[in-house]
Amino acid sequence: MKRERATELLREMLDRLDAGERPLDLVDEVYVFGSYARGALDPGDLDVAVVHRTDREFAAELVGAMMSGRDPMAGMKRALKGNKRGIQFQFNQNSDLPAGAEPVLLWKRGDALSDAQARLAAIEPDPDAGRAPRDEMIEQFEGLDRWIPLPVRAQLVEMVTAGAIDIHRVELPDAQPTRPDAIALLARRWKADSPLRRAAGAALRYTEDLAAVTEAVWVQGDPLQRGQSFDLPGTVWINLGWYDFSQLLFRLHRGAQTFEVIRPTRTQPLHALHITVRDAAALPQL
Repeated sequence: MKRERATELLREMLDRLDAGERPLDLVDEVYVFGSYARGALDPGDLDVAVVHRTDREFAAELVGAMMSGRDPMAGMKRALKGNKRGIQFQFNQNSDLPAGAEPVLLWKRGDALSDAQARLAAIEPDPDAGRAPRDEMIEQFEGLDRWIPLPVRAQLVEMVTAGAIDIHRVELPDAQPTRPDAIALLARRWKADSPLRRAAGAALRYTEDLAAVTEAVWVQGDPLQRGQSFDLPGTVWINLGWYDFSQLLFRLHRGAQTFEVIRPTRTQPLHALHITVRDAAALPQL
């Protein structure tokens, strides 16, 4: 993307924020970071960080979207950018952005539109800035990074670099588990046509064939066997769309392994990252 195009996308976003239609009435601050913020003339995707509040109505929408396998932030993204492409959003994750991201404030609640427009104009082009390499990338993320939030990539890359974990990328075939408790869980939690059910079923069937997997398996925070301990070595956590990713480090310290299905979908290929502990002593402290 050329800088002129990126600037036009940001101007349009500022107009939408100024109008404040639902759910943009929940947005408190908007930042731009990455290549555009550094002044690059050809920044590629536009990186935008959004700080927002959540009320009861919005929380219900998030839960409904997650339960049906949809992107819970799709409505917020659409309100910010319309039907335009080329913008990568981070929501309420400024503190988790990697070093060097340097978010620049673009808009805050209470601003006059002219104030935000002046901030945008103050981000000057720099012919020497160049386009930044994709942040926090390893081979396992290639082609999937648009569905892996930058803070997630940063945490995983840090642990891989330290030798603490191994990550194996898997393309899951469509399949159903054979364990009766797994079959019962799928039927209990999701409708037959749910992308989450498809993703969970494929992951459960795949993990049945892994030699290191114990009987202790959790799916989206729900154990296959009621009363099951999550402290058993070899426990597998199957997560869909980065559900409860904040608990990853806690689980790794207890010897668990994680199977992250990156993007549950009804028809598209299913990709997963199988994360295992390589050296527990190298894990970041809790």
